[in-house]
Amino acid sequence: MTEMPPGAGRNTRQRAEVRALLEESDEFRSAQRLHADLRSRSVPIGLTTVYRTLQALVEAGEIDSMRLPNGEQLFRRCSRTRHHHLICRLCARTVEVTGPTVEVWADRTAARHGFTDINHTLEIFGICAVCAGSNR
Repeated sequence: MTEMPPGAGRNTRQRAEVRALLEESDEFRSAQRLHADLRSRSVPIGLTTVYRTLQALVEAGEIDSMRLPNGEQLFRRCSRTRHHHLICRLCARTVEVTGPTVEVWADRTAARHGFTDINHTLEIFGICAVCAGSNR
């Protein structure tokens, strides 16, 4: 029997359904919202299975996860491997940005301390223009 890499998991119907749903949007979404969306499509899946599937996809590097300041964890499929996020604290609108200065700093800092094969995330929280406009 062939051993799977860590986090790869099985390619189940539920995993395929979660992947397909994540492909439909660029927004970060909670496990609860994903579960509700799947159930509205008559996909037989439990919330625990959604959480496990999302965690496996994060570990396999297939999706990003982030935690809002209120502690809620959100997930989405991202297009680039090295990128960062601007996140609205009010509506959770998210914009992917590249940060060459951050990348250079992270690589140099890791090398200076003997680290290799590094990965990092940078999430900048603020209020988007739409929300800022509606709060005036």
